[in-house]
Amino acid sequence: MTSLASLQRGLAAICRVAIGSAFFALIVVVSLQIFTRTFVLPSPVWTEELSRYLLLYMVAFGAGLSLTTGELVNVDLLQESLSDSRAWWMRLVAAVCTAAMGAVMILPAWKFTVIGAMQRSPGLRWPMNIVHASILVLSVLLFLFALLRVIGMIAGTDDGRPAPAEEA
Repeated sequence: MTSLASLQRGLAAICRVAIGSAFFALIVVVSLQIFTRTFVLPSPVWTEELSRYLLLYMVAFGAGLSLTTGELVNVDLLQESLSDSRAWWMRLVAAVCTAAMGAVMILPAWKFTVIGAMQRSPGLRWPMNIVHASILVLSVLLFLFALLRVIGMIAGTDDGRPAPAEEA
């Protein structure tokens, strides 16, 4: 099961780097937009568009990671009032449902991505499949992180509780 933990850590590290890179790029793009709006009359149209796309990818790379750190919205009032074994079962069912939802989203997200190749973004003139792929990335990562949690819970290496952000 150390390979499972290594896979999860590696996937989390890749997602953190991707989120950090997208956030850095977002800061640069928005700073450019603010600078040009303040000191130059016309602001480049593409800055608004690119900032939206960067936000989409930040969410795409962060959703699965947030599942492991417990940063997704989680209503656990009922779960906390139950015994440990029943709470574990609830977390397992939630992880299985999340993995199933991610898996079900993959094919439609792929089709959505393929359709985007026929369109171009208005400002950047990028093929929209680059933008639509963010939904595919989100679906695949959500599925993988939830599946790793299910496997870890069944194997006994994960109790299904969110890991602290440093360990995820």
